[in-house]
Amino acid sequence: MEPLVKRGSNVKGILFTLVTAIAGAALFKLLHGPIPWLLGPMIAVLIGSSVFKVKYVWPGQLRNSGMIIVGYTIGLSMTGAALREMAGLLPSMLLMTLLLLILCAGIAYIVSRLSNIDYKTALMGSIPGGLTQIVALAEETKGVDLTIVTVTQVIRLMLIIVSVPLLVFSPIFGGVHNPAAAVPVPVEAASWAAFFPNGVWFAIVCVVCALAGNRIKFPTAFLLGPAIGTAVLQGLGMYGPALPPLLLNAAQLLIGAYIGLLLKPGKLTQKLRTITLAATSGLLLIAVACGLSELLAMLHTVSPATALLSLAPGGMDQMGILAHEIDADLSMVAGYQLFRTFFIFFLVPPLLRFIFHWSAKRVKQTG
Repeated sequence: MEPLVKRGSNVKGILFTLVTAIAGAALFKLLHGPIPWLLGPMIAVLIGSSVFKVKYVWPGQLRNSGMIIVGYTIGLSMTGAALREMAGLLPSMLLMTLLLLILCAGIAYIVSRLSNIDYKTALMGSIPGGLTQIVALAEETKGVDLTIVTVTQVIRLMLIIVSVPLLVFSPIFGGVHNPAAAVPVPVEAASWAAFFPNGVWFAIVCVVCALAGNRIKFPTAFLLGPAIGTAVLQGLGMYGPALPPLLLNAAQLLIGAYIGLLLKPGKLTQKLRTITLAATSGLLLIAVACGLSELLAMLHTVSPATALLSLAPGGMDQMGILAHEIDADLSMVAGYQLFRTFFIFFLVPPLLRFIFHWSAKRVKQTG
């Protein structure tokens, strides 16, 4: 892929992109849209770069800075309690994750045959990971249509945000709003003051791990490097402070603006068909999660709502909020979501490389 930004790019383009991204985030926030600081800038920059004649510029270094911040927050979730929860449920976690990924591979195959999209792209679009992580992984994989992957992942994300809460509170899964969940839980407020002094050491380690990971061609290095570095420091007994909301929002904006410039709708062939198939694959993925949740509920004798939130192909933060809202087993939901996230981060990239290499070799032999 050609770099979006060449050295010496003018400051005017960066400022114009920044203003557009902030405007998109503000509009999404005003309209109570989902993930406003990520989707707002992404859509605003996408539209702005397509409509206005001004050259939009957004250096990859800005995106990488946002990835480092997100990686740190992921590393914070790797606490001793979370790891112990994952260890106790490891067999069923592995089983459910593998079943989900195998079914996703099947859905991707059907989509690729119906839409004439190459299997690499269809598979990347079907993997149930976070939007940021999958787009970063797709960008590092040769031969993948990044626009189709991003569009498919965004459509899936929107479907999950709308459908999973409706399913959880439906008679099928029996989720009931817990009034006590509306009462704020007393936790240590994230503030700039709390970030010092430990936060400085975590910041240094995160940056070093990101650069080192990128140097050795580690998959999604600017995300996984900081996550691993943060987990190691916590394992050594250091306290990792929570980040202020302003910094987390800024990180999402830095990533969202970059993704917005990656999207090239004009290159989409058969737009309506592609979007329709993306929506269909998203609905199939949700249906698969519902089916597997029934199996999980039987294996561990947990509520159907807890099982669904544990396996729903959404973000750990969103599913965690819903789990707290209905008084579900929050530790189990977080454990399953965290396990799938790390499984996708660490094992899926080399597995995909093996599959793509094997597929290319097979095609070469038959050809």
